Amino acid sequence: MAYNQAQAPVSTWSKIMVTYRRHAGSWAWILHRISGVALTVYLFVHIWALRGLVQGEKAFSDEMALFTQPVFKFAEWALFAFVIFHSMNGIRIALVDLGQGSRYHKSILRVVYVIGISMMIFMAVLIFLDPFATRHAEPSMIPVPGR
Repeated sequence: MAYNQAQAPVSTWSKIMVTYRRHAGSWAWILHRISGVALTVYLFVHIWALRGLVQGEKAFSDEMALFTQPVFKFAEWALFAFVIFHSMNGIRIALVDLGQGSRYHKSILRVVYVIGISMMIFMAVLIFLDPFATRHAEPSMIPVPGR
């Protein structure tokens, strides 16, 4: 279906998306674009969040305390998912473009998905379960040398 400028853009693009023949490569293309836009948006959010540095130590500490909330932990995990997919798929695209990778692009895409999902699960454990957190002992339980 060709793009017709006489029609409304939203209805034209929605028709294209409905009739578009989706396969593994097209989903990777769509997800690559979505992850690229998400990373661009994050860049602006990151710069905006750093404004606390010029407002003083207390403002920055308060802002960082806000970022420990569960919704921000999920956002951090989602950011990691976007970064992993975008970078792994970028490597896949480079391999496909640099030689005989087009013969194996579906296999390479499967590897990208397996590595990406594995890393996302690992990062979810690190972010949400925090296995390396230092646990604070009760002051009376801390051994004092010489007693």
